[in-house]
Amino acid sequence: MTGRKAFATAIFLSLLAAVVPAKAQSLLPEGIQIGLSTDNVSITAGFSGADLTIFGSLENPDPLVARQNRYDVIVVLEGPPRPVVVRRKDRVLGVWVNLDSETFENVPMSYSVATTRPLQDITEPNSYKQLSLGASNIYMQPADAGDSPATIEEFTTALRERKAATGLYSENVGGVQFLSQNLFRATVRLAPNVPVGTHKARAFLFKSGLFIKESSAQLEIRKSGFEQSIFRVAHNYSFLYGVFAIALAMLTGWLGRLIFRKD
Repeated sequence: MTGRKAFATAIFLSLLAAVVPAKAQSLLPEGIQIGLSTDNVSITAGFSGADLTIFGSLENPDPLVARQNRYDVIVVLEGPPRPVVVRRKDRVLGVWVNLDSETFENVPMSYSVATTRPLQDITEPNSYKQLSLGASNIYMQPADAGDSPATIEEFTTALRERKAATGLYSENVGGVQFLSQNLFRATVRLAPNVPVGTHKARAFLFKSGLFIKESSAQLEIRKSGFEQSIFRVAHNYSFLYGVFAIALAMLTGWLGRLIFRKD
């Protein structure tokens, strides 16, 4: 009996040793990581837009949840924040003129979103507001907080609509695809007029509609070639660049007058 008990105890301890690590592993917090194939993108004057691929992985995913497709990922590529002035034109005496304007601070110049499913199928609207996730939930900070809420809301809506119309704010439903239980690929759109500067890629992990974790990485977008030289001169020597531009315009006009004048 003693030998049988010892044998049974040894089997029990060996099974326990095998089960505990697996259980402990399942209790580890879930997370998400993303990686970019390059940390900078160069564009030229002929740039007509492109798709940027971002790869990522889930950390310690629950196999059952993964098999039931209850993990969702939203990836955002957010452009550099800058002040933006929104103007409203009205017709005065038959001429369109700028009458009212609103200045917003730290507005993302571009905002491209890729999702596993439509946003309304992933989580509740309040979650997006808390995370400031999605173009409609970006907080547009007015420079003059004393303006009426109705005026701020009107110009905020106009700003979002303008960004969407120019392709700078976009959404790619189904742009995030799982390659396995823990690996995924996201495709975000770079508009033809994408701004240069430091862009921030952010990935949000949701499990059964609940936000779990966020990961981020940086991407530098810059001009290349002759356009980069012009861009650098215009920013570093703005006064001289302005004088040169005016002189070039005057010279072009004078030459045009000589060539096309009638004797």
